[in-house]
Amino acid sequence: MDYIAHFRREAEAFEAAARRASREAGADGAPLVPSCPGWSMADLVFHLGAVHRYVIRVIGERLRQRPDEADFSFLRLPADYGGWPDPDRAPHRAPLPPDLLDWFREGADTLAELFASCDPAERVWSWAPEQSVGFWLRMQAIEAAVHRWDAENALGTAGPVDRLLAADAVTHSFEVMAPARRAQRPTPPGEGERMRFRQSDGFRVWVVQTDPEEVLLNEGTGCCLVELTATASELMLFLWHRITADGLEVRGDAALLDRYFKLVPPL
Repeated sequence: MDYIAHFRREAEAFEAAARRASREAGADGAPLVPSCPGWSMADLVFHLGAVHRYVIRVIGERLRQRPDEADFSFLRLPADYGGWPDPDRAPHRAPLPPDLLDWFREGADTLAELFASCDPAERVWSWAPEQSVGFWLRMQAIEAAVHRWDAENALGTAGPVDRLLAADAVTHSFEVMAPARRAQRPTPPGEGERMRFRQSDGFRVWVVQTDPEEVLLNEGTGCCLVELTATASELMLFLWHRITADGLEVRGDAALLDRYFKLVPPL
């Protein structure tokens, strides 16, 4: 998997969508992002750009421990973006500041170059059990794809995620994101539910089984209470809570798909 190529492509497509939103902004300013409630396109650009600069800090400084998250000086925000850091404010609806878009591009380019210059196995801090540059590379390729979809969806032109990257993101969702999300907030215990997710544009099948503490990826066969069949991109977007199962092929107890998001709360 060439994660660097995926990251570059998705970051460029994200920027293109944001610049289009900036050009087409009317009297209402930056459009809202339906898949990120409470955010405008300016908020989305800030979020992804800030994540890039956070990762640049972690990898560039070869940090082995969580950085001081009260210090935001590393962001180097442009002067024309005044919509942060008040978490209680309304969405930043003014037209996207041109300097904010240039700031995003600079950060994405810097991060791509940093990834290309590092050994993926090199140890650095992360919020997951895997403490490596490679963790961040995989995570940022996937996150860029998700937010590129968010940006394009806000404009009514969302394209699918690359099939191979999307299939990898499904595995990542179960192996990495599910335990992280369950650790962030109280969740009900699993009751042994088995759910099958089947790729319609490939041959991958993911079987998820719950126990009281965990949501486990189980590649084995056996009876499942529900099966969701869709393209890899649709499965990925469903698991990231971007689309619903409406219109997708569901067999069995569809209510269990809703229960999945009680066991694994969306971000």
